[in-house]
Amino acid sequence: MIINQRQDTWEVIYHRGHALLAAKLAARWSHSDRPARLIESIAAIFNHDDLEREWEGNHLGPNGMPLDFTLNEKLEVDKIERLVEGASYRARFVALLTSMHVSFLFEPMRGNDKKLDTLLDDQTVLQKSLRSALKLKKGEVEQDYAFMQWCDRLSLILARRELPERERRLEISKGPDGRRYDILQREDETITVEPWPFEDDAFTVDLEAAYLTKIIFEDNAELTAALKAAEVHTLEWRFVRG
Repeated sequence: MIINQRQDTWEVIYHRGHALLAAKLAARWSHSDRPARLIESIAAIFNHDDLEREWEGNHLGPNGMPLDFTLNEKLEVDKIERLVEGASYRARFVALLTSMHVSFLFEPMRGNDKKLDTLLDDQTVLQKSLRSALKLKKGEVEQDYAFMQWCDRLSLILARRELPERERRLEISKGPDGRRYDILQREDETITVEPWPFEDDAFTVDLEAAYLTKIIFEDNAELTAALKAAEVHTLEWRFVRG
């Protein structure tokens, strides 16, 4: 879960919601520069956070407050394996991008867990095998993954409310063309991206968020019940070309 503190409430955004927002952004990309396998790329973006299951396990910190995903240090290698395996039932290309995302997320942790190290080694082998089977060059696939990573990062910036104040720019990441992209929120709260990568000159994207009025919970069962009963609002962002 993504947890934002908003005055006297918790704003909760599920990872599947964040992934859906990333897919919506991907669908807005310029037609002339879209990945050749756009639908498969969007499928990988949409499903890349299936690893997160908000109703399973513990999602509370030691103080009883809901735990943001960035603070959850528990590593479940079996779940990561199932994520890649599940992607393979959609398409080999979806599995390839998903495997690359796993490598991106967890390679920095290499050396801390033998089981994870084995998983990461397996991803390297899998990616090479899938590229060969699909007759794709490594550079081509890296561009496709850069597209996926870019959309994922932009979605996280919005969902985690990381937009800087006073019209300051924030780097999103390098796009599939290798260029740096920045995001900026104007005083009228419209958003622009420089350089502009989207097809339309203006559009709106949205995301649902649940709101918890209770701050501290006794256990995960109480948190789960509160989330299922929580009031849900739709957040919107208006993008306008600069």
